[in-house]
Amino acid sequence: MSSISALANIHKKGQFGDYQDKNEKDLLKISEIKNLLIVQIVQYKNSTISIESNDIDGLKLQDKTLSVVNNSDTRILWNGPKNWLLVSTKKDLLKHILQNFKETDFAVTDLSHSRAIMEIEGQNVKEVLKKGCPFNFNILEKNNSINSTYNGIAFTVDILDDNLDKARIFALRSFGESLYHSITDASLEFGYTSI
Repeated sequence: MSSISALANIHKKGQFGDYQDKNEKDLLKISEIKNLLIVQIVQYKNSTISIESNDIDGLKLQDKTLSVVNNSDTRILWNGPKNWLLVSTKKDLLKHILQNFKETDFAVTDLSHSRAIMEIEGQNVKEVLKKGCPFNFNILEKNNSINSTYNGIAFTVDILDDNLDKARIFALRSFGESLYHSITDASLEFGYTSI
């Protein structure tokens, strides 16, 4: 059985908004990301195990605000105290996590099919995010992530590139289309290419 992506019905390729007479590299780029493993890992309050005792794909969990640890295949976003969101292209990592993160110390939940994911790239990413989110994006840099709201929709932002030129955005699948409309609507004034 093949899965249907969260944005399959609304993500259309092309150029939109104020794109005419602009250089292609000056336009925002918006894409849907599919087929990622997304796992929430929460350490129980009564757990005494050190988070440094386990690693995932060579990465250690960090209990530090805004932090993202990563390699070329996997990113682990700090979601809150003793709470992380793992995002990876390696689907087989879930088996490793379930074997090494004991259920007496951690709650491990596969969220892969419950999230809509999009990436937005370009020099105006910060401005688009500021339009619907109260967070101060001026303090973020590469490998930071936040949880906030965008026009009332809970979302997670993962900064993939310096100066906020590229960000990955996660929302609950059921709110994916609404968030997509909000992001693309905020992008119209700059012009964007949907890829």
